[in-house]
Amino acid sequence: MTLPEGARAVVVTASNRASAGVYADRSGTVLAEGLRGLGFAVEGPHVLPDDRAALAGVLREAVASGADVVLTTGGTGLSPTDVTPEATRDVLEREAPGIADAVRRYGAPQVPTAVLSRGLAGTAGRTLIVNLPGSTGGVRDGLAVLGPLLPHVVSQLRGGDH
Repeated sequence: MTLPEGARAVVVTASNRASAGVYADRSGTVLAEGLRGLGFAVEGPHVLPDDRAALAGVLREAVASGADVVLTTGGTGLSPTDVTPEATRDVLEREAPGIADAVRRYGAPQVPTAVLSRGLAGTAGRTLIVNLPGSTGGVRDGLAVLGPLLPHVVSQLRGGDH
């Protein structure tokens, strides 16, 4: 199956340090490039601090804009400042735990700490939202899992047949 025409993705990076300019946002850039390679028109990365309300706000804006897919990077760990899953849960209407589980499973053989990611996946309206880890490796793992799924998911969310 190929990606439906005009598929749009939004990339959001959650990082206090990247948003403050302490370092460049590498994972968001890798994520945007990977989505372009899959055929998406990509907006972002939007680089935000680890702030639940701000993150939920940008997710809601992306859903309202009609984005097919919103992928986040960062803020999924166990640190007290990691709030991306909580912000995502504030926006999701239906969770798709199998997607988040598949991302964790994919990375675990090479990086045992991949199972510590608290990332979520699910839908809001006709938009798929998936939280990926804040590392370039975690983003690449996420794209490896999502790449084969996204054409089907976007088609289904647009009302296509099973």
